[in-house]
Amino acid sequence: MYDALFIAFIIVAFIWDVNYHKLPNWLTAIGMVTGLMYHLLTGGINGFLFSGLGLLVSGGIFLLLYMFKAIGAGDVKLFAAIGAIMGIEFTLYLMMYSVVYAGVIGIVILLVVRTPMQRVFIRLYERTMRVLQRNPSQLDAFKQNKRTRFPFMYAVLPAVLTTYYYFL
Repeated sequence: MYDALFIAFIIVAFIWDVNYHKLPNWLTAIGMVTGLMYHLLTGGINGFLFSGLGLLVSGGIFLLLYMFKAIGAGDVKLFAAIGAIMGIEFTLYLMMYSVVYAGVIGIVILLVVRTPMQRVFIRLYERTMRVLQRNPSQLDAFKQNKRTRFPFMYAVLPAVLTTYYYFL
């Protein structure tokens, strides 16, 4: 039953993120509360602990990524909700696959959108030197570039499928 709840939640989050490039608080809050309540009703206090620990661990790990500006705040809340619905173990696998898929998507974007690879390596070197010189302004400008950004749900959706395939 909670698999259907999870799939519906992911589909709504995907559609919303692709269309608006933002995950609304109401959606993630509904996911968190629904996950906690479902597991409380079906598993009692143990179910509530299962869900609550999933929420805290998942949200905490992604909060660290958010602090390093690797992801947005909506992704933190999304994974906290996923943790509340699916629990810690499933969500940890999902996180791992999501990061891998995001890396692959990022490489493809760099290869397709950016100019030839030589320029990519030159720019990477220049940015590395600026970071080492404690001047992150160029890196921040790169992150804000609309051509190199994509909704994280592009990585989460295939990660959900991969996690289901290997986990369940």
